[in-house]
Amino acid sequence: MKKLKVFFNAMVIALFALLIGAGFSTQTAHAEKTYQIGTDVTFPPFEFANNQNKYVGIDIDLMKAIAKDQGFKVNIKPIGFNAAVQATQSGQIDGVIAGMNITPERAQTFDFSKPYYKSGVVMAVKQGGSVKDLNQLRGKKVAVKTGTSGAAYANSIKNKYGFKVVTFDDSSNMYQDVLTGNSAACFEDEPVMKYSIKQGTKLAIVTKPADSGSYGFAVDKGKNKVLLAKFNKGLANLQKNGEYKKIVDHYLESKGTNAGSSDHTFWGILKQNKGFLWNGFLQTLWLSIVSIFFATLFGVIVGLLGVLPYKFFQGLSSTIIYIFRGLPLLVLALFIYTGIPTLTGTKIPAFIAGVVTLMFNEGAYIAAFVRGGINSVDSGQMEAARSLGLPFSKSMFKVILPQGIKLIIPSFINQFIITLKDTSILSIIGILELTQTGKIIIARNLEGFKVWTIVALIYLIVITLLTWLSKWGERRTRL
Repeated sequence: MKKLKVFFNAMVIALFALLIGAGFSTQTAHAEKTYQIGTDVTFPPFEFANNQNKYVGIDIDLMKAIAKDQGFKVNIKPIGFNAAVQATQSGQIDGVIAGMNITPERAQTFDFSKPYYKSGVVMAVKQGGSVKDLNQLRGKKVAVKTGTSGAAYANSIKNKYGFKVVTFDDSSNMYQDVLTGNSAACFEDEPVMKYSIKQGTKLAIVTKPADSGSYGFAVDKGKNKVLLAKFNKGLANLQKNGEYKKIVDHYLESKGTNAGSSDHTFWGILKQNKGFLWNGFLQTLWLSIVSIFFATLFGVIVGLLGVLPYKFFQGLSSTIIYIFRGLPLLVLALFIYTGIPTLTGTKIPAFIAGVVTLMFNEGAYIAAFVRGGINSVDSGQMEAARSLGLPFSKSMFKVILPQGIKLIIPSFINQFIITLKDTSILSIIGILELTQTGKIIIARNLEGFKVWTIVALIYLIVITLLTWLSKWGERRTRL
């Protein structure tokens, strides 16, 4: 009993320290007047990872140049367009620069800077394909990227031309859908599409730019007015002294800016990106370990509540398990990362949000098999212990729980395997785990099949090792 209490206390202290540390780092960043700026991860030439896996692009370089000109610091957070927009709205970050078109609808939610780039939407098809214009799209599917001007334009004309819109979270998957023939065309901003084609994407632009719009830096409505003013002033200075033109020309006029290794074999891709993939794997593993640690605490407590001889606690346990097993992991992650900060005004770091998400989700499953494991012990065991004069608590921890644990261990290891796989969903809130790492590499080298094969093999190797461990644990418990 004492050991169990010490274990629980250690978990609570660890969680408290993790939250305090996150809060301290946030306060420190604020004290240094460093602005947290969100951006996309796969939107070249505006933002992408180069062959050294460092984020570059027009938006990135422009933001850094303006920060230098105006004397402030920026921490660029490549979390994806959707996550960046939602994080700005919830106050998790200070602003977003991600090729974001200034529209009347967005202006109701965000305050925009002065435009820093003007663009238009074009339609691209597979090279040598049969589709040459909008009239040939009837009855077909077209691919778009969530939240972009290309998506807005496609949705505005889909009824007129009779096509169906398929939405993706990043450009590379959108292009791949066209290249594989699943979609007949895609809609993308002209400079982005031209740049991708220049870098080797086998697509062809077949329409003139339409629905022209301007990109702007955005902050939440009524917030960060000082930052917005500094951006506008810095942009004007860069345009005046010629630095702005240098940045734009570097990516749009020069050749091979995004070029990586010429070796696009499996081994060449792995060799070039081994450090990046290793860091993504470590993030996945660390996230899994921390999450399963706190999920165990949460799950054991909730599971034990379910076997107490009180209907209230049994009902509470069943309700918690029902809620967190019923919520999709993606919805839970977005609710914790963006929903709660919107309501409370308190920032939650992405890693903490990811841990809490997995703690609730995986903990609910752990609670279910903890409760089931204890209930599977013959009821006569409890009756015998009580007849010997042992109170309920001692009967539970001295007699019932040790027997139940033998049944729980294999399920616990299996849950760790599930947690490891579920971390991939957390890329939606910008955690740079293994899956997100794969997306970033693909955006640069356009080798989707090879990169996903490498990522899949990494997952399979780790999961195979954990499966062997599970079987070993199961055999041990039978002895």
